[in-house]
Amino acid sequence: MQTTIVLTPSYKTADSIILLLDDKGSVPSGLFSTTESEFIKNELKADKKSIVINQYKRLICIYQPDYSKDTNILLELCRRIGDTFLASLNRHKQRRVVIADLGENSNLALAVAEGIALGNYQFLKYRQGRKRELNSLREVAIKSKGLQASQIKNLQNLVDGVLRARTLVNEPQNFLTATQLSKEFVAMGREAGFKVTVFNKAKIKSLKMGGLLSVNKGSQQPPTFTVMEYKPKNARNKKPIVFIGKGVVYDTGGYSLKPTPNSMDYMKSDMAGGAAVGSALYAIAKSKLPVHVIALVPATDNRVAEDAYTPGDVITMMSGHTVEVLNTDAEGRLILADALHYAKKFKPELVLDFATLTGAAAAAVGPYGIVCMGTATDEQRIKLNRSANRVYERLAEFPFWDEYDDLIKSDIADMKNIGGPIGGAITAGKFLQRYTDYPWMHFDIAGPSYLHSPSSYRGKGGTGVGVRFLVDFVSSR
Repeated sequence: MQTTIVLTPSYKTADSIILLLDDKGSVPSGLFSTTESEFIKNELKADKKSIVINQYKRLICIYQPDYSKDTNILLELCRRIGDTFLASLNRHKQRRVVIADLGENSNLALAVAEGIALGNYQFLKYRQGRKRELNSLREVAIKSKGLQASQIKNLQNLVDGVLRARTLVNEPQNFLTATQLSKEFVAMGREAGFKVTVFNKAKIKSLKMGGLLSVNKGSQQPPTFTVMEYKPKNARNKKPIVFIGKGVVYDTGGYSLKPTPNSMDYMKSDMAGGAAVGSALYAIAKSKLPVHVIALVPATDNRVAEDAYTPGDVITMMSGHTVEVLNTDAEGRLILADALHYAKKFKPELVLDFATLTGAAAAAVGPYGIVCMGTATDEQRIKLNRSANRVYERLAEFPFWDEYDDLIKSDIADMKNIGGPIGGAITAGKFLQRYTDYPWMHFDIAGPSYLHSPSSYRGKGGTGVGVRFLVDFVSSR
């Protein structure tokens, strides 16, 4: 469900309101009875940061931001308080809320609206009672002197992009095949105004994408390779930025079969990287950002079958490298490798790949951040970290020492697809590095891409992680 975000010059008598107080804690007069005013005064004196007043026909929510906090932390607290207030608004069947910014930092109002709009997401497609279960809130209006209509539009586009990614991740594989995923990207391109080209199996064979074809061998469904390009006439970059996303729409592990539960049963989410890069490009194009961006998504499922690839196979990649497959559950790096090699044709300024690649990354940082590594310049890394911190999709950069290369040496091929019991996330990155000759960063989103319990505005299920990070990075150039 989409939550509409708008600007408003004032609030109506019937509107529920969220008051963002200034650094002095000033509460506007005329909204509260004497009893309510006294209650609010006492709560603020007791250092209560959030207060909800139920006026029966509407709610008035009061939030005192802690202006002493780091800016990025403060923005995140505002997103979370937006989600907290959202629960009360939906519980009381409110359809509209006005965020009244009484301070000097209009970005806080945007953050509250962002938290509300993201937290209001529901995936009810397969629920019989979805109409009865639908959240009541429909519109978030912002009253702030410092905001422009373009900022509201860009926030709406960003939210819509994240929600598209969440929906793709939440869709079951019996609907979201590799072919259907490519169709979803085509629809996004048509709506947002970017070019989409889908390579079918015959084209993939002609390109000799041995990694993608090998993983697909056990599937009854054909693979796809989707190329998306947004190139505005006013693009600031001479060379494109390329996003690459892993599109394994379902992963059994192949003959290296995954355990279940809490593993294979959630592997519809193994295409979260592909969902993120496609949805980020959607938001970028909708907002008409002046940056040339390309997104690549190799897509397939990974299954057990008579013809499936097996541990011990040696396969030849698009690059010509040979790979000894020791674990068919290390399939994501195989399809990403072909995409990374294909990206060379664009002579990119920077390549960023996103993938639910390793359990090692999830074990290292959990759902709280993104494991990353690569060969980007120091300047590029600084900018990536700034964006990640602003949207609170924080990066944990792992060491990328040459010694890790030794762990993927093969006795019979150019390399093997796993590195052993140590440094699993790093050796996966080292494998991918072999297919790059440009500035590149790898982002392992295995931890935060899919949540088994609610986490504030990120919700439960697919989170759309990576979309906000990528859009911020591109928009801040």
